[in-house]
Amino acid sequence: MAAFLCGQAAVFLPPKLKSFVVSNNTRLGLSSIDFLQLSSGKLKVQLESKVPSKKLHQPYHLVVRCEHPQNADFQRRYSKREKKPFPIPIIELRRAARARAKNRNNQPRKPILPPKRGLLVKHLIPASFDVFNARIELINNLKKLLKVVPVHACKWCPEIHVGPAGHAFKSCKGPHTSFRRGLHEWTNAHLEDVLLPVDAYHLFDRLGKRIRHDQRFSIPRIPAVTELCIQAGLDLPEFPTKRRRKPIIRIGKKEFVDADETDLPDPVPSVPLKPILTEIPDSEIIAPSSEEETILLAEETLEAWRKMRGGAKRLMMMYPVRVCGYCPEVHVGHSGHKAQNCGAFKHQQRNGQHGWQMAVLDDLIPPRYVWHVPDVDGPPLQWELKSFYGQAPAVVEICVQAGAAVPEKYKPTMRLDIGIPSSVKEAEMVV
Repeated sequence: MAAFLCGQAAVFLPPKLKSFVVSNNTRLGLSSIDFLQLSSGKLKVQLESKVPSKKLHQPYHLVVRCEHPQNADFQRRYSKREKKPFPIPIIELRRAARARAKNRNNQPRKPILPPKRGLLVKHLIPASFDVFNARIELINNLKKLLKVVPVHACKWCPEIHVGPAGHAFKSCKGPHTSFRRGLHEWTNAHLEDVLLPVDAYHLFDRLGKRIRHDQRFSIPRIPAVTELCIQAGLDLPEFPTKRRRKPIIRIGKKEFVDADETDLPDPVPSVPLKPILTEIPDSEIIAPSSEEETILLAEETLEAWRKMRGGAKRLMMMYPVRVCGYCPEVHVGHSGHKAQNCGAFKHQQRNGQHGWQMAVLDDLIPPRYVWHVPDVDGPPLQWELKSFYGQAPAVVEICVQAGAAVPEKYKPTMRLDIGIPSSVKEAEMVV
């Protein structure tokens, strides 16, 4: 009896089955490793018997299910001289535009979404409160965890490391790296090293005119996640915004006027749907006193991280977010601003203007991947064995080292199922 393991499922084959045939007529042996490489999705296998039998008159099929891949590639790091790829390729966008133009006469015109008409999406208003509170809870919990989990930041480059001591990888690309032979100079990390600050301009009217270059210092900048929540329905007294109760009236492709709201009753001051949290000052931060409290705090931090990213992804599907293809600048709105403050590669050719494109979740909330330490009390990481180590977002790695369970989503990149050799000589013997 032969067996195949794939993720959580095991398939047992009857005896006298020497091979199996995949749908593309590729014949594989029972010892082939290609079967294990198909670790996600469904694999339909057709089994054939070379030995005639009364029970096996015709081939039959088995479906192998693999819900979670065993390993996954790390997030690609783009060069500063390389433009970010579009979330949807240009060819696909053009093909979809041609298909819409072809079927425009045969299909009724789709209704315009509420954000484009100046209105709010009512079922996403509670999500804006949840995302804002999850961000505040994440910041407060990370301040407490940083007092018990050591996190190191390089003095010369943006790399950070979570563990008792910084790793000895010669991967520093900061100034004077040749004198240090690529070694990092580690110092204590702060909250801004773990959660990268991504700011955006606050818009009083998200359908108003674009921000000009001479207005770049007169308009306040706030965290981009907070701006997204405000545009989705969160009301903060310190950051007022314009709320319309009637849809706008289009008089041109880019021109509109507000509808007359004099017939409506006076707006009543809205009461927050949920209590709004506030950040705890650094002087009032108290570290967890016991191991159980630390584990509980780590679990709450992971849940806040999941809520913030999941809720922000839902909001981005309705409220557009733009990012520069050359620099990390983010703008929350239907079109980017006109401030000429892009300092990326060859910005002189664009006169400092940004190359706006559709943003993804990692542009709004950068995950900041770090090396995963398999054993905190074990030997330090070695540069020669880096292909056996995994990576995880800094927030996840801090929570895991604090005692929280590893989320299923990040297991493939952390490479938990890979055996790490004890020496370089043993690694050279690995096939």
